[in-house]
Amino acid sequence: MKQPSPPTSLPKYLAEGLPKQDTETLQEVQNYIEALIEYRDQSVDTDELPEAAEPVDEPDGAGSGTVVKEKVTCGDDSCKYASGNPSDIHGPYLYRYYRENGTMKSEYVGKPESE
Repeated sequence: MKQPSPPTSLPKYLAEGLPKQDTETLQEVQNYIEALIEYRDQSVDTDELPEAAEPVDEPDGAGSGTVVKEKVTCGDDSCKYASGNPSDIHGPYLYRYYRENGTMKSEYVGKPESE
């Protein structure tokens, strides 16, 4: 059997270095890659969320990630809520925190129905 060709997207140092490794090292690399992929796909833990974020039950069909209720400061300098004072903030709003390629991201979901 002929040695497989590396994917064209693989950096040169990996394409040249991996074939030189012994089987045990390649298996360790494979285990590491699988663990890394699993980490990147996992949900965001509550201890990673902003301090004031309050996890809530997800609405039906909401998608992956952790949905939280959060009050936010305003980005408009002319707004009275721009001070950042805890009594002068907007919300609460729903945000979904999720991981994309290992980076935690958030997206606005909407206003809570009960608010």
